[in-house]
Amino acid sequence: MTERKVRVRFAPSPTGALHIGGVRTALYNYLFAKKHGGDFILRIEDTDQGRFVPGAEEYIIESLKWVGIEPNEGIGFGDGPFAPYRQSDRKPMYKNYVDQLINDGYAYYAFDTAEELDAMRDRLKASNVDSKYDAITRTTMINSLTLPEDETKRRLENGDAYVVRIKLPRKEEVKFHDEIRGWVTVNTSTMDDKVLFKSDGMPTYHMANIVDDYSMQITHVIRGEEWLPSAPLHVLLYRYLGWEAVMPKFAHLPLLLKPDGNGKLSKRDGDKLGFPVFPLEWKDPNSGEISSGYKQSGYLPEAVVNLLAFLGWNPGTHQELFTKEELAEAFTLDRVSKHGAKFDQNKAKWYNQQYIRKVDNSVLALELEKQLANYNIKAEKQYLEQVCALVKEKISFIKELWDYSNYFFVEPTVYDETVIKKRWNEKSPLVINDLIELLRNVSNFDHANIEAAYNQALERNEVANKDFLQMFRVCLSGVAGGPPIFEMAALFGKESTITRLENALSRIK
Repeated sequence: MTERKVRVRFAPSPTGALHIGGVRTALYNYLFAKKHGGDFILRIEDTDQGRFVPGAEEYIIESLKWVGIEPNEGIGFGDGPFAPYRQSDRKPMYKNYVDQLINDGYAYYAFDTAEELDAMRDRLKASNVDSKYDAITRTTMINSLTLPEDETKRRLENGDAYVVRIKLPRKEEVKFHDEIRGWVTVNTSTMDDKVLFKSDGMPTYHMANIVDDYSMQITHVIRGEEWLPSAPLHVLLYRYLGWEAVMPKFAHLPLLLKPDGNGKLSKRDGDKLGFPVFPLEWKDPNSGEISSGYKQSGYLPEAVVNLLAFLGWNPGTHQELFTKEELAEAFTLDRVSKHGAKFDQNKAKWYNQQYIRKVDNSVLALELEKQLANYNIKAEKQYLEQVCALVKEKISFIKELWDYSNYFFVEPTVYDETVIKKRWNEKSPLVINDLIELLRNVSNFDHANIEAAYNQALERNEVANKDFLQMFRVCLSGVAGGPPIFEMAALFGKESTITRLENALSRIK
């Protein structure tokens, strides 16, 4: 058989904000498509109209655009030959396939009311039997398998409410190969006759999913582990519809777990655990509740992509930082884990820190300029770029630029008490006075000459570097940590450095 072009899809439901686990699913599909020169499609699965949330579809599109894993076909990204890509817009096409299943004896009409279904479940529960609609219980229910043919016809003509259910064999093994988990075998005795279609003309997820994947020529279904229990049903639908020869390969991704590994990282965990679970900020249209997003929290999209790639996959090397192109080149399904991946907030910050270091200083300077405006402070562009070059090694988020650089613009008036208590002694004023005198005589005020003057002041007073270096930093900046100290002093300039030392000498007791 001719090798088919790889076609994968990300198919979320517009029922709220897109969970970061959904973004990972989209990312893996994107990488797989790129790796094999295939197509990556965005399809909106909105068969459950009762759970539709206004704005959710737009949110999904914007999230993918922000992260930079854009589909080359689908909702919001351009029509291809298989449009439309929203299931509610494809409604007319599903009924023909449902009729085919009924006519071939693989599905049937069921007219049971909600009350009758509840009564059935209660009876089974009382007998300690699994309460499911299956090959046994369907013989006691109101459906086209138990009703006379003319009665079924009459009910349909009268417009009685109904659903169409798949007719599963009582005991049959369904076997399929998962690209991540290997061979999976499930007996139909553990399954139920799922609803495929409702009398309002809308298919359920299971039916629409199969028809759409077939008609859009999807070759690989890469989706979350939560869909693994549905896979045997989907395999049977491909078989019953006569499409088994072109059935896509399945790959069920491991769950994203909470940091302690205790349970799935869910949408409800947003902000409760101290980090976002959504790519963008989300305002619930019903409750008005606002949940934070990675973008608004200060994460760079490149960092989010790299973080998500490693939550369930590894390249088999020591490399941790990848461009999207490098990820696509390295990505294979056989290196995706079967086991859940624990979310690590510290690792997320580390990734962000690494990518901030890659941001051009001129870009960071523009962000710092905005933060300075909050304090009515202005500075030359070149100076801002030099400050950013020094402090960007220390920050995890761009919004922290001011916090880590404010002493470059405002001389300190308070000094780290811990360092003073530990390092200040009777020799400290002597060292500072000598350092001030030596710095006044430095003509070329660069970091090398500043360091030379500093070392000379220590030698005069027989003080070890380890006993005074942090004290020197606190005198200049007020804080115990920061960028390389001699480069920092060079950027302050001679006048400011000397003034800071003089002020520290008069204020520190």
